[in-house]
Amino acid sequence: MSKQERWSKLLELLAVDGRLEVESAAATMNVSPATIRRDLDELAEQQLLIRTRGGAIAHGVSYELPLRYKSSRQVSEKQRIASAVAELLTPGDVVGLNGGTTTTEVARAMTLRAGGAAERESTSGPMFTVVTNALNIASELAVRPQFKIVVTGGVARPQTYELVGPLTQGVLNQVVLDVAVLGVDGVDPELGVMTHHEDEAGISRLLAERARQVVLVTDSSKMGKRAFARICGLDRIDVLVTDSGIAPDMAARLTDAGIEVISV
Repeated sequence: MSKQERWSKLLELLAVDGRLEVESAAATMNVSPATIRRDLDELAEQQLLIRTRGGAIAHGVSYELPLRYKSSRQVSEKQRIASAVAELLTPGDVVGLNGGTTTTEVARAMTLRAGGAAERESTSGPMFTVVTNALNIASELAVRPQFKIVVTGGVARPQTYELVGPLTQGVLNQVVLDVAVLGVDGVDPELGVMTHHEDEAGISRLLAERARQVVLVTDSSKMGKRAFARICGLDRIDVLVTDSGIAPDMAARLTDAGIEVISV
């Protein structure tokens, strides 16, 4: 098990119980307690958790979130998707992130990658610039020196922690993104990608318009599903990162539409 896999597993365990003990985590992951202690120390340096005597507790900013962000559905799938997306990014990229459980995991995977000493030393200035309308993502990343964070402004939707409205649009109209990473609620081969709320759809659409490359991140349960508000057509999507549960015929249709499909 690699360090990044161990870190992802530790954060998953922490998200479930809110605290970790070194000995129990070591037994669960079949590694030495010394390895777990080092991992927890490094995660604490990244401010992804709070170190305690004998273990760790969840970082308050990261876990005091609405129910949507505490959902345990497809946790492992979303973490695999997030790790794959983080590896697609190039140090120095300006990355747009909308809100949602999967993009939140992408932000966390980016912090794990930014924690790598070799890449950190080879990058002058911030490793990534992140433009986001998600308050929880901004809160998690703002304290990390490897990131430059641009928050869009706007009116906050308490159900999702996303900022929407004309103020949000005004900021996005002034920036240029290398990559937009979008979480969605539905992917239909004919209608494109969708979400439940029209105001969030408008912001995600603008993120896509401002980006050189658009990466769609969603677990396979969203494939073939429709939602109320359309974000954009499939012709605007460059890459789909999903889990291995995607149906072969759906993957084929998306590939035929010119989308690179990565299943993990």
